[in-house]
Amino acid sequence: MQRRFLMTSAAALFAGSALPLRVFAAATIKPDAKSVLIVVDVQNCFVTGGTLPVTKGEDVVPVINKLAKAFDNVVLTQDWHTKGHASFASSYGGKKPFETATLAYGAQVLWPDHCVQGTQDAALHQDLDIPHAQMIVRKGYHRGVDSYSAFEEADRKTPTGLGGYLKQRGIKRVFVTGLATDFCVAWTAMDARKAGFETYVIEDATRAIDLNGSLAAAWKQMTAKGVKRIQSGDIGMAA
Repeated sequence: MQRRFLMTSAAALFAGSALPLRVFAAATIKPDAKSVLIVVDVQNCFVTGGTLPVTKGEDVVPVINKLAKAFDNVVLTQDWHTKGHASFASSYGGKKPFETATLAYGAQVLWPDHCVQGTQDAALHQDLDIPHAQMIVRKGYHRGVDSYSAFEEADRKTPTGLGGYLKQRGIKRVFVTGLATDFCVAWTAMDARKAGFETYVIEDATRAIDLNGSLAAAWKQMTAKGVKRIQSGDIGMAA
């Protein structure tokens, strides 16, 4: 089933299970040259006024800006859909946002039209201030395949190339922030673990959609995969 729980009824799969406790760092974590901060989809689309707003999504921006100062290596991701994308409810007669459709690679949540290539909705948030970010990974640009993860598209076969880039750079530890916790952040974190990286999600630098219990389900599966759950205060900041 892999991650279909994020696309169907996550609440039913994990009903009655307790939300896993935060994994506290034994000591302050100091990012080094082998660490990377991944900033997932902090775009106009996913904040107040966007086409698919995450509640208080804009609140992550100052947290991420501060965190980024502690990292030499930063990668940004950007949802970047074609018009008429397969993940849009408007592409199917009679379908509404947040219903599902069955595509060649399995169940797909159908979203409102969002992050269409070249639109202001798809632009990075104007207050994101990370001039030293080295790379922007655009995802979801294949018309027939959605892409939540920064590492691999939703067909689970098509890599974005980020894993190879990070390994060639000698990166060992990945710290994930951004939007939304239960979809693109979670998939990115779990794929980072699958690729062999030590992986952390910085919880207060993320916000969730929480569709049908998807937030609790995502944390449960991330924890099971070995993703560590920390707060921005666990990261050692430069003086």
